[in-house]
Amino acid sequence: MNTLVEVFHPALSTGSVVNRALAQAAGTVDGVQVRDEYALYPNFQIDVAAEQEALAWADRIVWQFPMYWYSSPALLKQWEVMVLSYGWAYGTNFALEGKELMIAVSCGADRDKYREDGEYGVNGSDLLLPFKTTARYTKMQWAQPFVVHSAMNISDAQVQAACEEYVQRLQ
Repeated sequence: MNTLVEVFHPALSTGSVVNRALAQAAGTVDGVQVRDEYALYPNFQIDVAAEQEALAWADRIVWQFPMYWYSSPALLKQWEVMVLSYGWAYGTNFALEGKELMIAVSCGADRDKYREDGEYGVNGSDLLLPFKTTARYTKMQWAQPFVVHSAMNISDAQVQAACEEYVQRLQ
């Protein structure tokens, strides 16, 4: 299975512990291509044709990012608007039909805060509903998300364990 891991972290090489480690671990898996989208498009000038070509290659698509204000970093939203265009991803053509979409997200806060009775008053899975809806609308298959909690306070051993689990999910 060809897997495309698109990493959306604005400071992957300098400000990330969890996402950098996950991206590096993903890159060790046969059949996985990892793309650092912020390195490719620091000015948000997305090469739509190149992105669509990469998506066409993949059987599984992974959008990996840190949770920012209960959503994704800005480039992922811009990427969706430009790349998942009418006539290519939906409408008159469904180029992604049957492909699997998995979200790999790191959350700075503890899991307990992402509950209806928690500090944020919302389940973490509810925050991913726009991505699940995107998968449905483009006729992709929604895969169980991969979530790393407590990313702001994570130990090296916990990062390593998360990487091992991520690799298993990608294989």
